[in-house]
Amino acid sequence: MADSPRIEELKRRVQSDPASIAFAALAEEYRRAGKFSDAIETCTTGLVRHPSYLSAHVTLGRALIEVGRLQDARTELEYVLKLAPENLAAIRGLAEIHHKIGNAAVEHSVEPVESSAPAPHAVERDEPAPAPRIQLKVAAPASAADLHTTRVMPVDPALAGLEEFLNAIVRARTGRASAR
Repeated sequence: MADSPRIEELKRRVQSDPASIAFAALAEEYRRAGKFSDAIETCTTGLVRHPSYLSAHVTLGRALIEVGRLQDARTELEYVLKLAPENLAAIRGLAEIHHKIGNAAVEHSVEPVESSAPAPHAVERDEPAPAPRIQLKVAAPASAADLHTTRVMPVDPALAGLEEFLNAIVRARTGRASAR
């Protein structure tokens, strides 16, 4: 299958000037076309010359999500948020990762066992225990006027760091700070 004219033009630009930042646009076009491996390779190569180009890190993170490399994607997107905390694409990408991780945990969850002993099948087959299910509660506002009080909290206190992340998503979507 032939590449689109846009991809062909960007490939020519990058080939004629390897130091060009056009690599990021090419990688994004690859990602949109579903050519995730090409997007990852293009970003990785371009970021060697332009390591602080945040939109390329976002494109790389989004392509890595698509191929299931969630930890690598998370690293890229968290890097972007350290330098640009308001970057909505990075926030959405991290939310998608958390959603995918949550779905994987639900698919692999088991009923709680009364004893503290590991599940028999995990011992016999030397398999890791299933991922815990993340439960969330939303402290909803009483009225639309109180929207700024919406908070998302993990039920398990051990996941308190997740609360800050989820509330950042709420703030990004509503444009308002959540209550503490």
